[in-house]
Amino acid sequence: MFFASDNWAGAHSKVAERLLAASSGFASAYGTSELDQRVEAKFSEIFEREVAVFFVATGTAANSLSLASVQKPGGISFCHTEAHVAEDECGAPDFFSGARLATVEGALGKIDPKALAAKIARFPQDAVHHGRAAAVTITQATEIGTVYSLDEIDAIAAIAKANGLPLHMDGARFANALVALGTTPAEMTWKRGVDLLSFGGTKNGCWCAEAIVIFDPEKAKEMHFIRKRAAQLFSKSRFIAAQFDGYFQDGLWLDLARHSNGMADRLRAGLEKTPGARPAWSTASNEIFAIIPKSSAKAAENKGAKFYEWPIPESQPDLVGSDETLIRLVTSFATTEADVANFLACLA
Repeated sequence: MFFASDNWAGAHSKVAERLLAASSGFASAYGTSELDQRVEAKFSEIFEREVAVFFVATGTAANSLSLASVQKPGGISFCHTEAHVAEDECGAPDFFSGARLATVEGALGKIDPKALAAKIARFPQDAVHHGRAAAVTITQATEIGTVYSLDEIDAIAAIAKANGLPLHMDGARFANALVALGTTPAEMTWKRGVDLLSFGGTKNGCWCAEAIVIFDPEKAKEMHFIRKRAAQLFSKSRFIAAQFDGYFQDGLWLDLARHSNGMADRLRAGLEKTPGARPAWSTASNEIFAIIPKSSAKAAENKGAKFYEWPIPESQPDLVGSDETLIRLVTSFATTEADVANFLACLA
């Protein structure tokens, strides 16, 4: 009953098999192998246009280097108050870019367009003392399990473009958001105005595979140097390429996301029928936030269930009663129906 994080799950067997197959023999280094180039071409096929792809090891690196590539002296990137780049990257985006983050409020983990416009207006391009607007970043799916609709991405992109700012998408759970919306990679990104993407694979069945996708290759020239300087250019990058090769084969990446989302749906439905349990808010991806009695949480933990107690949002101080706790549950490609059933039984 492992619901603490999809990072706890291992690697899918098909990804592991492809990695093992690539481990023998010789191949040219630093992203020049036939396998690297074939996988890069696959990214272009998936996104229905030519894209520039840069393999990195972690989501932190993908987000930080993406934002670094679009920064300027005194630059400020705008993100949601609860965004991963602001809360959980240990200042890496600021460190690698030499810029800083400005947070924007918004319900359910999503930037409010009006609040974004107002925040950007505080940092005009000639504001030497305060800094100037440089980029906008959104998280898809969000840190609290919600998903930006296509119209919501359009609204954010329109504000970014009106201010001449590039739009970055943190897609650590990109596949989960994609299947939740029932759309295509192109429709959820560049067709909405997204300029660059942190494409996550690690949470959805890979060992250690993330990619920076830049939708205009002409704007990708500096990234070669930025990645190298950040120690993210792997000599044996074919091992990241091999993971993506297995990940994309026969649409595996989407199947894995559908499974993890499906297990979350099953868990959501079960929680609604469990006495004393209720959803904290509605989610659409593979993350669930639930309010349960403290006694039930303790009983489940004693029986081996793994999950995180989540801090109460400052905007909702009365969300949880004195004898209750807020928990986060995350399903993965490896979650089974038995895992869900056993956890619900513990709560009951």
